[in-house]
Amino acid sequence: MSTELERSLEFASFALEQMRALGQPATPRNYEIWYTYSAGYNTALNSVINETFSRSSKLTENDLQDIYDTYLSPIRTTERLDEAGTRVIHAVDSVMAIVGETLGAGASFNNVLAGAGQTLKDSTDQVQVRTVVETLVRSTKEMQERNQLLEARLNASVSEINTLHDNLETIRAESLTDPLTGLSNRKSFDRAIVASVDDALRKIQPLSVLMLDIDNFKIFNDTFGHLTGDQVLRLVGASLKSTVKGRDIAARYGGEEFTVVLPNTKLAQASIIAEQIRKAVMLRELKKKSTGEILGRVTVSVGVATLRPTDDMDSLIERADACLYAAKHAGRNCVVMEDSVPNLGRRQHVVA
Repeated sequence: MSTELERSLEFASFALEQMRALGQPATPRNYEIWYTYSAGYNTALNSVINETFSRSSKLTENDLQDIYDTYLSPIRTTERLDEAGTRVIHAVDSVMAIVGETLGAGASFNNVLAGAGQTLKDSTDQVQVRTVVETLVRSTKEMQERNQLLEARLNASVSEINTLHDNLETIRAESLTDPLTGLSNRKSFDRAIVASVDDALRKIQPLSVLMLDIDNFKIFNDTFGHLTGDQVLRLVGASLKSTVKGRDIAARYGGEEFTVVLPNTKLAQASIIAEQIRKAVMLRELKKKSTGEILGRVTVSVGVATLRPTDDMDSLIERADACLYAAKHAGRNCVVMEDSVPNLGRRQHVVA
């Protein structure tokens, strides 16, 4: 049985136990809420559940529906995108209306100038000339006032469009980021690895992948609780951020497993980076936030594989995964490269 399957079954068991303990019906919505809470993927969801429990020691039907709608419903992101998109359209329409008004006002002023010019050309009457000049002064003043108003409206519309652009970028980033660690999420990784493999094969360039797994993560969770487990995940995420640079992509693959894509990197170079990551994680002490107690050091096992001409995304990840499996069985807290593992194949069981 693979680690991912074992982990999924643990999360599923926790979800069912929570629903049973709280007397909640085992609906798909409730199951998804508690499964996500157990997995720790969505820190905002975990926080609101913990806060609600601290206030009332229970979750009402309304609480559950609000949590689902706010943090899990796939419609939520779509609604936010639709709302921002509609506001962008309205802002652009407003800008176009302002441009139209400006053009219309300019044409009207040009007509006034043309008429005044013709009148001045044909007239010798000082009173008539004075009247034309007064008309020009008045029209110029009106034009200036209109331009000032239009400029203010235009600036407001441009500001609104810039704000909406930032909102859309935030939504896009949220959809591709793991909220707990700040790394790329699985969705982002899947996109990146496909593009990276295609690019490397087309350009005949090296590409390597690291698969990392936190050693004994279940012990941390069972001994110190999910909050400490989250802290462990953040610690590893911070270590990856400080080590992985440039075009390299670090992502949370799932649960306590992470991955790094290393474009234009050969196997030997990738193993050096993997070792740097392993040491960076091990050097960080884990402290209990509430007491300051030192809980020990976290370690990771790492598997390293490099792209072959016959590879696709799945075969490359499978070999990196098999190397990770070998690292676990080699005693954990080590790096294993694919050239040191004979008969690479799909792993059957991984020791946490």
